[in-house]
Amino acid sequence: MINAPEITSTRPYLVRAIHEWCIDNGFTPYIVVSVNESVRVPHEFVKDGEIVLNASYDATSSLQLGNDYIEFKARFGGVAREIMVPVGRVIAVYARENGQGMAFPPPVDNLEGAVSQDALPPQMDDGAADASASRAETAAERSAPQLVPVGGAQSDETEGDAPPPKPPAGGGARPSLKLVK
Repeated sequence: MINAPEITSTRPYLVRAIHEWCIDNGFTPYIVVSVNESVRVPHEFVKDGEIVLNASYDATSSLQLGNDYIEFKARFGGVAREIMVPVGRVIAVYARENGQGMAFPPPVDNLEGAVSQDALPPQMDDGAADASASRAETAAERSAPQLVPVGGAQSDETEGDAPPPKPPAGGGARPSLKLVK
């Protein structure tokens, strides 16, 4: 049996694309992260196991959107912190101003019953292997990134009776810093 090279995840590429789209359009890119022990963020800002991070160049320093990790320095409550997020823990990236972006399936460790092909014993008969492969494909389909609108535009699948989303509170001009001597 010939082993095909492992295909890299599309998630880091999609995160970078939405981030770039936000920047190009003057929006503020926000990243929603499912927090566990592998995520380095200020835990006092974590709510319901998630944290929302402002990933704009104005709010970060040394921002690196890599294939494995998103890393940057940012201030939380005036205190500089180093942030490191495994890309697999990102569950959404969107524009703060209009909510448009992309959501991802929850991290793999939240899926139950996922079966890896490598975990199958070699002595399994074809019928059992097919059933296990089917379960593995189902788990893989659930964990594969999918285009999911996050706020903003309404898809054809949503009910047209719902009122349009309200604009963010405080709209208007961007906040600016004032130098006080």
